[in-house]
Amino acid sequence: MTGNPHLLLVEDERSIREPLAAFLGKNGYRVTEAADAETARQKLAAYAIDCVISDIMMPGEDGLSLTRHIRATSETPVILLTAKSEETERIIGLEMGADDYVVKPFSPRELLARVKVILRRAGAGGVHQRAPDQQSYGFGGWVLKAGERALVDRDGVSVALSTGEYQLLLALVTHPQQVLSRDQLLDLTQGREAHAFDRAVDNQVSRLRRKIERDPKSPELIKTVWGGGYTLATDVTRL
Repeated sequence: MTGNPHLLLVEDERSIREPLAAFLGKNGYRVTEAADAETARQKLAAYAIDCVISDIMMPGEDGLSLTRHIRATSETPVILLTAKSEETERIIGLEMGADDYVVKPFSPRELLARVKVILRRAGAGGVHQRAPDQQSYGFGGWVLKAGERALVDRDGVSVALSTGEYQLLLALVTHPQQVLSRDQLLDLTQGREAHAFDRAVDNQVSRLRRKIERDPKSPELIKTVWGGGYTLATDVTRL
C-alpha cells in the first residue's frame, strides 16, 4: 500500500466543495480544500499536490489564471469544472495546459473516473513527482547543494545526510520562515507512504539538529512551533 494521492479541490461554492471533498475522501484520496485561487496558491506551496480540480468561475482570480500559474510552475495535472455555457473558457483552459474538464452539473463518479485517468496518464500512480532540484541554498553558515545532495559547512567540509534528513532539510530550506506541520513535512518528503508516521518527522528533526545546530538542545535554525510543527528560522539565499 502506498500513500493516497493528494488532491486540491478549488471551488468557491461550499455546497459543492464540501460534499465533493467528502466523496473523494471516501474513495481513497486525501483532499485539501480551497475556496479561492489565493488560498489554492498557498496550498500548492505548502503541500505536494498530485492533481488540482478547479472551478473556472470564481470571485477574484479565476480558474484559468490559476491554471496558467500552475502550468508555469509545475507539471501538476489540472481538471477544470465548467458550466455548459463556458465553451470558450474550456478551450482556453485546455490551451493553457489544463488536462481535462468536467461540465456542471456532473456526477461525482464521473469526476472520480477522470481523476483516475489523469493520474494514470501522469504515470505517478498518485505519487507526486518533482523535477530534480539543482539549486544550492545558503542558510545559517551552511550550504545545501540539492543537485549533489550534499551539505557543507562554512569551511567547505561535507556533512553526511541520510535520505530522510536530506529530504527534510530540502523541504525546510525551500519554505524558509514558514511553519510546516508534521503532516505537511510528511507530504513534502515522503508522499505519506504507509510506513510514514508523525513521530518519524520528530526523529529526523532531532538527528538533523545534531548535525547543523551549535547546541541541538537549544536550536537556532530549526525551531519547534508548539501545536504547529517546525520552521527554518533563518533567511535562505539561492546560490
